[in-house]
Amino acid sequence: MASLKELRARIGSIKSTKKITSAMKMVAAAKLRRAQARAESARPYASAMRRMMAELAGATVGEEGGPLLLTGTGKDKIHLLVPLTSDRGLCGGFNASVHRLTERLIRRLQSEGKTVKLLPVGRRAISYFSREYSDLIVDKIMGIPGDVPFSVAEGLGVKINALLEAGEIDVCELVFNKFINAMSQVPQKQQLVPLVVEDAAETSAVADENKALYDFEPDEETLLFRLLPKNLQVQLYAALLETAAGENGARMTAMDNATRNAGRSIDSLSQVYNRTRQANITNELIEIISGAQAV
Repeated sequence: MASLKELRARIGSIKSTKKITSAMKMVAAAKLRRAQARAESARPYASAMRRMMAELAGATVGEEGGPLLLTGTGKDKIHLLVPLTSDRGLCGGFNASVHRLTERLIRRLQSEGKTVKLLPVGRRAISYFSREYSDLIVDKIMGIPGDVPFSVAEGLGVKINALLEAGEIDVCELVFNKFINAMSQVPQKQQLVPLVVEDAAETSAVADENKALYDFEPDEETLLFRLLPKNLQVQLYAALLETAAGENGARMTAMDNATRNAGRSIDSLSQVYNRTRQANITNELIEIISGAQAV
């Protein structure tokens, strides 16, 4: 059995940890409100961009010489996976869920004879995949600021577009956690290249008789060449905002659980401490009484 000194030290240590986890929970909660508002504000804009691309793409789908971001290279051999994670830990299984989904995709694609490349975003993704799949990594992005500036998505979009134009990839898929609420973040994948026009069209489906007619100036093809890179950046930015909101939600939940567990541990150790202290006092009294009787 531990001594009273050891129990006091352990209780003091857990109390200090409880203060830290409680403070981290409050900080994550404050950040979550801002991150959630930004992620929810970006969703309609990203959805509108997909609908716009669906309207414009009808004129060029299937034609030769179309934008690579829309039509792809015409092959399905080389796949680029872009896992998005946080830069920091202490957020439960938030990052591990992206790792698992990405690994499943890697194994499935490799079993089909496809070549897989990785472009991890976030320190946790870089650290994990550098250990497990270092030979697949073609580039990496780390050190994402907490406010997630659009320049991060812009730079990532430029990297993906450069790989596509150089013929180094045929398909690009994004793996990230979609923010639902503070308790739930759902890992999912989204194909970025080539653009999945059918999915975008379904989200904006309306009755044919109610569809508006558009006049495009300049023509649809010119607009696509200009807007497709911007659409790629917008989809990446929306995913980065979802990741930021999910990270803070997961961290708030994890720190709340840690604080509760610390409180239960303190209560349990306090009971042990009190029982041990009472037993020591009883033993001392017995020794004193026994000594007095012996005299």
